Amino acid sequence: MAAVNNGSERDIARRRGATAPPCTMVIFGSSGDLTKRLLMPALYNLAKAGLLAKQFALIGVDRAEQSTDAFRDYLAEGVRRFVSDTAMGGTTEPFDAEAWEFIAARMYHLSGDLLDNKTYSELGKLLETTAKEHNTNGNVLFYLAVGSRLFGPIVDHLGAAGLANEEGGGWRRAIIEKPFGSDLASARALNAQILKTLDESQIYRMDHFLGKETVQNIMVLRFANGIFEPLWSRDHIDHVQISVAETVGVEHRAAFYEATGALRDMVPNHVFQLLSLTAMEPPNSFAADAVRTEKTKVLGAIIPFEEDDVRRNVVRGQYAAGSVVGHPVRAYREEEGVNPQSNTETYVALRLGIDNWRWAGVPFYLRTGKSLTRRSTEIAIQFKNVPFALFRDTGVDTLNPNVLALQIQPNEGISLQFGAKHPGTEIQLGAVRMDFRYSDYFRTAPSTGYETLVYDCMVGDAMLFNRADGVEAGWEIVQPILDLWQRAKDVPLPFYPAGSVGPDAAEELLWRSGRQWRPIA
Repeated sequence: MAAVNNGSERDIARRRGATAPPCTMVIFGSSGDLTKRLLMPALYNLAKAGLLAKQFALIGVDRAEQSTDAFRDYLAEGVRRFVSDTAMGGTTEPFDAEAWEFIAARMYHLSGDLLDNKTYSELGKLLETTAKEHNTNGNVLFYLAVGSRLFGPIVDHLGAAGLANEEGGGWRRAIIEKPFGSDLASARALNAQILKTLDESQIYRMDHFLGKETVQNIMVLRFANGIFEPLWSRDHIDHVQISVAETVGVEHRAAFYEATGALRDMVPNHVFQLLSLTAMEPPNSFAADAVRTEKTKVLGAIIPFEEDDVRRNVVRGQYAAGSVVGHPVRAYREEEGVNPQSNTETYVALRLGIDNWRWAGVPFYLRTGKSLTRRSTEIAIQFKNVPFALFRDTGVDTLNPNVLALQIQPNEGISLQFGAKHPGTEIQLGAVRMDFRYSDYFRTAPSTGYETLVYDCMVGDAMLFNRADGVEAGWEIVQPILDLWQRAKDVPLPFYPAGSVGPDAAEELLWRSGRQWRPIA
């Protein structure tokens, strides 16, 4: 299999912001919630922004027996709902019929079993049709919006049918959703399986957190501002906190969540992506492999967990009945489809260290959980305090730490907390905060977070996607935790009331070193 020359990294950077190249996008699982709620609104936004080529076509593949017209109507409903739900100031943004018709006129539906060779034979014929009718140059983007058990088999079928072959001149790329494996062994096996058919350059492992503007801005904040980078090390930083708090519970995903839990669901992917961007060394460019190599180096430098480390530095929990944002919530074990004696964690917090020159001795505290008090994703950099000697004969008892907080969601922005003197004759200090919000400075259209990621795949920029070694490095870190939880019956699983900030044991994780979690805000 010969890989197509997709151009230099400089060419890719130049294409960013320009119309994507011609292609046919194939969505496997096209009648699912992901396609309706996120992918189609993302494509709508790309069309509205003029970033889709006129030589574009869309093929939906799933088991639903429906006509192309019915398929169009089904997805149009999702786009209209997105436009309505993201209206600003109570004013509904008008549905852009022209942008939608641009996509609808290029849309096809193929009904078939995703494990049947016949489906891929029919798909091959339909791809020939779109290439002729829409001049897509043989470029194809496959999006696997399906359950993880189908990732490997679909790629196998694409290979067997010759649909992943790039020798004809057009590129073939595949976006694979998470979860990418359920542990280290399965992630390695899945990588090995799909790499039999696809070259690494054709694989785009999705993590939708990387579509967030503030996540992408971490590198700009660090490396484009001379006031931050000189301070970004063990010499000036006391510790780092990364929090991913959700107000939602398990909802209708009990079957998935019972087999997954908070650790598998969030930490090896979303949370470690935030960690690696925060802690990485400066890459030599924004080229995909330059950035991804530095991110993987961070994961490789994390001090491995031994059994004693897991017991001391990892906390799990499960939500009990309570109230979230004024609404009653039943306990996780009472949710439909959940085992009444379930030991699945809905919360996890951990302390880890990075054994390299920049971060030696700086603890990183990570936490994520469901049914918490507020929905918030934040990276907080707490700097070391200055010596207190100057203030010993004043009315100042303590010095508040300087904190640089990057808010990922729901309100994307950055804040800086520092000390200032209260007006008056005495020396009294107060903590003040400067806030930057994207919505205040930049005109940002409503988005799903998938627009950037789908567009980047079309132009061949893999910077925001995971590479095989990065995926496996993440699983390698958490595998000792999974192993201990599976074999040891004495690992605590404390309950926390729904609507709280999590179990008390997570607070103790910081208290014993004289630190405390920032409020979930």
